[in-house]
Amino acid sequence: MNLVEFIKRFPNEQKCRDHFREYRIRKGVICKKCNHSSHYRLSGKEQFQCKQCGFRTTLRSGTVLQSSKLPFWYWYIAFHLMSSTKKGFSAHEVRRQLGHKRYEPIWLMMRKIRAAMGKADWNETLAGMLELDDAYFATGTSKRVKKRLKRGKGSQKKSKVTVMAESFPLEIEGRRERFCGQFKMKAHRSENKEAIQQVVSQAIDPASVLFTDKSTGYVDLKSLVDVHVSYKSSWEGTDELKWVHIAIANAKRTLLGIYHVIKENYLQYYLDEFCYKLNRRYSTNLFDNLVFSSI
Repeated sequence: MNLVEFIKRFPNEQKCRDHFREYRIRKGVICKKCNHSSHYRLSGKEQFQCKQCGFRTTLRSGTVLQSSKLPFWYWYIAFHLMSSTKKGFSAHEVRRQLGHKRYEPIWLMMRKIRAAMGKADWNETLAGMLELDDAYFATGTSKRVKKRLKRGKGSQKKSKVTVMAESFPLEIEGRRERFCGQFKMKAHRSENKEAIQQVVSQAIDPASVLFTDKSTGYVDLKSLVDVHVSYKSSWEGTDELKWVHIAIANAKRTLLGIYHVIKENYLQYYLDEFCYKLNRRYSTNLFDNLVFSSI
């Protein structure tokens, strides 16, 4: 959906409300009080009433729009901007496009949308033949920390990210190629192998074949998957970890080019947005998928 199509489809606040209500009904409303799923809509009100206990749920409650005072139209414009490009938009740019005075509500709105993107992806696990490698992303540090920076591994200027990719071989016209499936990225500060094991146990199906380099942090991963294959070097003279390296390079360029500096506490949100778009690169309806994931 391009910009012209978006304006025709959602020209005002009421159209956005009607669309969100339709998707809310389609996904189903769960009562916060009794967990009952059967509701009916109150006429003339943006509320749903539970048929079992009578508890009322507002249209925004239980979604990423909860507690937000921003118009539905703001949210829908953000949904469109964040789903219509491969790269992304900074909160400052979205604030400028909306003509909103304050930066903080727009930044919080976009952070909630990125959190919904991450939740949608992390509900599923990677399976089959997988590649895994670690990367270090540049993150912002305070002036106080900059005065006593540590060098090398564990530096406060770098944040460790574990990158995983589904990679399966296919033979095309006599040539053997590797093709990619889904991706996941997880930021964590710890250099301990236990942290990587926890990420792998959460993100990867145990009945998988895992390819890594010979880093000492990957030694015990064989206990978490069916087969663990390690290579001498992950970068020099080998194409076995091709897709994680491509994903790492593209993610670094995207984050640096658009957001310039990201604090470590918020890095995961931006990684989730990058992976959400990458995993749905063939989707023809990313906007509606994003709205549905936000409910």
